Amino acid sequence: MCPVLDGQPVAVFQPFIDTANGQIAGVEALARLRDAQGRLHSAGPLFADPKTPAAALRRLDRAIREQAFARFHAAPAHWFLSVNISPRWIGRLRPAQALPSLKQLASSGIAAQRVVFEITELGGASARLAAVAARYREAGVRIAIDDFGAGYSQLDRVLALRPDILKLDMRLFQEAARGGPSGEVVKALALMAEKTGCWIIAEGVETEAELHFALECGARFVQGYLFAKPELEFFDSDAFVEHFARLRDAYVQNKLAERLRLMALRRQLAELFTQLKSDTQSLAPAVTPATYPWLLRLYQCDRHGTQITPNLEWRDGRWQADDRYLGHNWSWRPYFYQLLAEGWDERRLILSNTYRDATTNQYCLTAGQFIEDGARLLLVDIDASGL
Repeated sequence: MCPVLDGQPVAVFQPFIDTANGQIAGVEALARLRDAQGRLHSAGPLFADPKTPAAALRRLDRAIREQAFARFHAAPAHWFLSVNISPRWIGRLRPAQALPSLKQLASSGIAAQRVVFEITELGGASARLAAVAARYREAGVRIAIDDFGAGYSQLDRVLALRPDILKLDMRLFQEAARGGPSGEVVKALALMAEKTGCWIIAEGVETEAELHFALECGARFVQGYLFAKPELEFFDSDAFVEHFARLRDAYVQNKLAERLRLMALRRQLAELFTQLKSDTQSLAPAVTPATYPWLLRLYQCDRHGTQITPNLEWRDGRWQADDRYLGHNWSWRPYFYQLLAEGWDERRLILSNTYRDATTNQYCLTAGQFIEDGARLLLVDIDASGL
């Protein structure tokens, strides 16, 4: 073996936890090298190093897959096995050549329906990758795309490959779980995956906050050190059921607390709108952010969405008028047509979902209610970070 690959190839397995029941649903086979002292080292850096000889990597890749298939016979019958497939080899195949990975699978005796081929390094995929993916699918194998959301995971290739599973890019996912703009990006990616019928796998789940974010994204499976590192042996299917149940219950309690805060906000908004409706013409309303610290601005639109009053914003201890947005039409914003659909009754107060304001770059919500028999729309912008 090439010196840079010095060591014995060993397949290790990291479980996927099913978020529906906390049981292990399957495992991913990962490559390790055992040194002379018996220690295991990840082979991942070798695949990322352009200096590593391609022929040696191909042998290592196939050796790990061979071991994974052989050992998977000992796994529970309902598990699936995910093995990595690098598209860098595809360009070397002749057009009608049998696919080595499918030959290995056929000789292993493992049912193709229990196997997922996880396409890695999508940026290096050749134009023939879609045709190869179609052959995988014809054989009964499911297809996953790894590192979805990373730089080379272009949406056109996702549409071309029609994967069954998308694995969120670990670095992007972990950054998103800490909050900020990347969180909204990952949620949008997860929503796109859901709309195309893909399952989502969140990998790199190492903290409770990351698990909560994975559940927020609708992940079907989670994978990471919060549950288990890659190991030589298989865990029992229910090894993490109790652990997952405690974490899931904590997530549900957090969501219930969020819901209670939202209900409290709605009660405060009802009080605020009652006060504002009695003073709609004033440029100095009696209410202040001392009572409603999340209050950003007040303004009115006509029933068609055109702003007819200045923004009133609290600055330097008093309400100040900003007339830059007079005449602007906001009917394209989701909260406006939600108001039209649900809030035409003057008594109905509508609260939008959280959005990022393009002018201030703040995360906001907008509350609105029709006044004056539906002739005007009273609107309040809310600082989402203040809730």
